[in-house]
Amino acid sequence: MAGLQIVAFLSGLVGLGAIIGATVSNEWRATSRASSVITATWVLQGLWKNCAGNAIGALHCRPHHTVFGVEDYIQACRGLMIAAVCLGFFGCVSALVGMKCTKIGGSDQSKSKTTCFAGINFVLGGLCSIAACSLYAHRITSEFFNPFIIDQKYELGAALFIGWAGGILCILGGFVLCSSITESFSKSHSQANCVYKGAPSHSHITSITRVPAQAANPRPSAANSNASRAQYFDKNAYV
Repeated sequence: MAGLQIVAFLSGLVGLGAIIGATVSNEWRATSRASSVITATWVLQGLWKNCAGNAIGALHCRPHHTVFGVEDYIQACRGLMIAAVCLGFFGCVSALVGMKCTKIGGSDQSKSKTTCFAGINFVLGGLCSIAACSLYAHRITSEFFNPFIIDQKYELGAALFIGWAGGILCILGGFVLCSSITESFSKSHSQANCVYKGAPSHSHITSITRVPAQAANPRPSAANSNASRAQYFDKNAYV
């Protein structure tokens, strides 16, 4: 059980790192080389900055001018990715406290609840990351295959695949943590329903063994035998 929880924690931790990397990355979408006239330059766009690079290796980035000027889907992706990072962070802290291999967190019941809370945070964080990347990818694909858009078209960037992978790892780690808690709860419930039957069986045995012990000595005591003999001799003397 402890080893399974450690694997789940590492999966959630790696997923959180991937989500953070995808959030700060500037390669959410890149210009399509097929439609680009100047193939020596390309444009990269992320949630926070727009970058332009060339074949020499120079990369120039500038942030978005204003928050209110950013399109709605970019703002929604920002909020979802920030929520995914926060949920993953709380999931990691809760998993450290609630795992059985750690010595903090109180009793087993409180540690089980904390681990379940960590699993739920991991699952929600992974879902937020997958939702943000899917929304951004849907916008890119819809613009790419739209024949009425003549402007520069973009392709899926590497940050989207990193965000998808991080979300899947977080969801897997969260499900494993929750399943380990359900198993521990069922084990404790079965132990609580177990009844100890040693004392009734012991009393039953002693009650059985005492009865033959009293019946095994039918002979009278020495005092009773001497009194009966004296009465016998007295009767013979009178005769």
